[in-house]
Amino acid sequence: MERKLATVLFVDLVGSTALVSAADPEIVRRRVTGFFDQVSRSVTTHGGIVEKFAGDAVLAAFGVAQAHEDDAERAVRAGFEILAAVEELELEARIGIESGEVVVDTTDSTFATGEAINLAARLQQSAAPGEILIGPAANSLALGSLEVEEVEPLEVKGRSAPLRAWRVVCADADRARPMRSAVVAPLIGRDAELELLANTFDRSVRDRRAHLVTIFGEPGVGKSRLAREFVGALEGATVLAGRCLPYGEGITYWPLAEMVKSAAGISDDDPVKEAMEKLRACCEDEAVADLLGLASGVLEAVEADRSGQEIAWAAREWADLLAGVQPLVLVFEDIHWAEDPLLELIEHLATWVREAPLLLVTLARPELLDVRPAWGGGRLRATAIELEPLQTAESEQLIEALLPGDGLAPDARSDLLEKTEGNPLFVEETIRMLVESGDGYLPERIPDTLQALIAARIDYLPTAEKALLHRAAVIGRVFWHGALTHISPDEDVDQLLDNLLLRDFVLSEQRSTIIGERAYRFKHMLIREVAYGGLTKAERAQLHASFAGWLHERAGDELLEIRAYHLDHATQLLVELDGFAPAELAREAAAALEEAGRRALAREANRSARKLLLRAVELEPTLERRYHAARAAWRMSDLPAVSVEMRQVLDAARAAGDSLVEGKALTALAEVTLLRDGDLPQATEFVDAALEVLPPDDRFMALRVRCQLGWWVGDFETQERTAEEALELARRLERKDLEAQALNDLANAYRLQYRLEEAEELVVHGLELAEESGSIVARANALNQLGCFRLDQNEPEQAEPLLQEARQLFAEVGDAWMLARVLNALAWAAEQEGDDAKAEKMLREAIRLLKPLEDRGSLCESQRALAEVLIRQNRVDEAERIALEAVETVGEHDLSSRATTTMTLGLVRAAQGRDDEAEELLQEALGYVDATGFRGLEIWILTRLEEFLRKRGRDEDAAPYAERLAELSPAAVLGSAFGRRMERIV
Repeated sequence: MERKLATVLFVDLVGSTALVSAADPEIVRRRVTGFFDQVSRSVTTHGGIVEKFAGDAVLAAFGVAQAHEDDAERAVRAGFEILAAVEELELEARIGIESGEVVVDTTDSTFATGEAINLAARLQQSAAPGEILIGPAANSLALGSLEVEEVEPLEVKGRSAPLRAWRVVCADADRARPMRSAVVAPLIGRDAELELLANTFDRSVRDRRAHLVTIFGEPGVGKSRLAREFVGALEGATVLAGRCLPYGEGITYWPLAEMVKSAAGISDDDPVKEAMEKLRACCEDEAVADLLGLASGVLEAVEADRSGQEIAWAAREWADLLAGVQPLVLVFEDIHWAEDPLLELIEHLATWVREAPLLLVTLARPELLDVRPAWGGGRLRATAIELEPLQTAESEQLIEALLPGDGLAPDARSDLLEKTEGNPLFVEETIRMLVESGDGYLPERIPDTLQALIAARIDYLPTAEKALLHRAAVIGRVFWHGALTHISPDEDVDQLLDNLLLRDFVLSEQRSTIIGERAYRFKHMLIREVAYGGLTKAERAQLHASFAGWLHERAGDELLEIRAYHLDHATQLLVELDGFAPAELAREAAAALEEAGRRALAREANRSARKLLLRAVELEPTLERRYHAARAAWRMSDLPAVSVEMRQVLDAARAAGDSLVEGKALTALAEVTLLRDGDLPQATEFVDAALEVLPPDDRFMALRVRCQLGWWVGDFETQERTAEEALELARRLERKDLEAQALNDLANAYRLQYRLEEAEELVVHGLELAEESGSIVARANALNQLGCFRLDQNEPEQAEPLLQEARQLFAEVGDAWMLARVLNALAWAAEQEGDDAKAEKMLREAIRLLKPLEDRGSLCESQRALAEVLIRQNRVDEAERIALEAVETVGEHDLSSRATTTMTLGLVRAAQGRDDEAEELLQEALGYVDATGFRGLEIWILTRLEEFLRKRGRDEDAAPYAERLAELSPAAVLGSAFGRRMERIV
């Protein structure tokens, strides 16, 4: 069977019952037989087939046995011919036509099924005698070749919306013309773009600086062709290229891996030892080689957490080394498919390679700017090239090059120019299809979608070549000879591939990532997509699974993520078809997905890891998989998901007697219970139980959570002691990333007690360790902590760059909770600079992030701070609403936030002129902290209370608070600024 884009024609006689009752049976039979004969003749003449006769109705299809670029128009023309013939038979008929995807048997019967058949029948029922109605898909495919009038939409059972329909008035006259054979298409109309690329390269060489060029354009407009022409003309330069894959999770650095392996001469099935020897020979620094080995899949990345920040550093060192020998050009194709860490890496190279000639050429569809609107912006050495369709004169040049002389008549040439709309691939593929049709005539119309054009080209292939092209499409844009031989054991793959090469469907790859395997590439991604769409889902499932088996046998685990994708796709297709997947296939897919997910976790690609691990759990749940899936959610601060999933993991771990997983689940639940539920006793119970069952070397996270518990109630002695215990453990484990985070926790305890000199020393050292470790999370936490410390010192201009970098890093790892906390700090920086509009924007964004997480501790601080911004803008009613929400949000045991939210509500009451209530609330806020270690917070509230009283002329009442401020710190002004930021730094 095969899936095809086809056009269905349904024709039925009008008044056949009256005909039968009023005429002699023999006469009726002759007239009806004449009707059937004429319908069959008209259909076959226009390239269609008659599917079946049903009573007085006939079902015909165009594009089933052989697709054409103009099947919809052919169906309409056949319909007009049928109506004319029926009229000569003194009969009447009505016709409905619609296009759509159908599944057809590849046997002689060519039986088709699909929604288009039902819709064509419904259109026929609604047509008037002697009328043709067409649906939206047929109208779109035949657009420009028909004169139509839209009619009232039709109600169709099972459809949520009415079916749009058009009455066909007439079709244009035939425009068939003879033509000549095609030649290779030259590059036309891109001189300015080539010159810009060449000039940018020259500047990079002259200045020895990195330059970034992004070539934007729609599919088929010539991005890859332009890049190939440019690099093909370069002399004395190293050119490396890699393409982002449009599918799969956990393949973040695939283009970089292609480049690294190419530079080092590594094949994916090289033994690890041999591959690393090649890589180390290519790199001067062994640490760089090891990191690039992790990024490129040469080394296992599960056991040691690595980060995008660390890999970006290694890539920069590697690029510097290569560019030091001769100018380096790195071409990243299809970056609209790229994950954020790769985009960050490219921008990192563009920013930090400063003493070497490096040109970064990136190719992207405009969709990149939908998800990355600031791509390339703000850089002095960044350039964007937008490839527009060719001008009419340029398209004519292209047509002349492909069909020189009088290959096309003027009217056909005009039609071709109109329908291809300046897209070079549209022009090239259209003319190639015309030549390969073998009849020497220009079809009646030019396709208006590239999908229809390519499908028609593919259908002209001999059966065996077409089948091989379909199978290659399952593998991907790039495929291997051995893989095709494996999934097509009965075919002469060499001969078929040679034919596909001659017909320009595929190209030979100069380099194969699997040693000893010839590699090929689809000439265009859309050819691959159309070819893949021609397979039935059952065939796709079988071929995905078969290719995954070959990949495992040939490349081992080096291409694990891609094998996981193919196995998973096979299971999804079979579940869709049969309701289940075979147990063995599901088991194999789950194992591959789990491993790919753990690798993603190791490089802190948490979103990818979450998707992969959830899918592994869905296919075959195990305790380890469920824990790691929940762990990914924990890293992303998805508190509702962690709350549910970790409880299930906890129960399962206890039932299985797995104390390690039990302790880790208890740790996660302790933090979630604290942040989401504000339940300090329950959180304490969880963390105590975790510390009891966890081995000594696995207690770091549990100790950090215990630090938070002390913090909530102002028990800084417990917080300090626990942070020091965690610091000792991190040093014993020789984990600089953990040591950096423990130092941050200890520094936070000092800050809250106003021990600022001690805190600053720890914060600076923590950042140094985080940078050495390469952990993106540790670095982000350290930057956030140092940024907040600078705000304590009223230095927003120094704080903001630190906080912005932390914001970027937390966004990269998908930690929405910490991202929101950084936004709170950035709002505080904006307040110090007197920019309340910016502060409001930051706080509203933080609230938007925190609400779905069902957080309480940070959300209440965002709400409270927003209320104070609104007070300063004289938006008191709105401030009151937000302040009351903050009071409702804060947890019962969250002592510091109970104090801050109560204080803010007091300020709202003061702004409303309700002074008695305001004073009572400010006194209540002070009462929460005056017997605790929250020294900075006490200073802040005292300052607010003293200011409130003095503004009302109550200097005597304010005096005791002024004395207490002087007693706490002679630098009360600094304390006031410091107190503005009483939020948890984790």
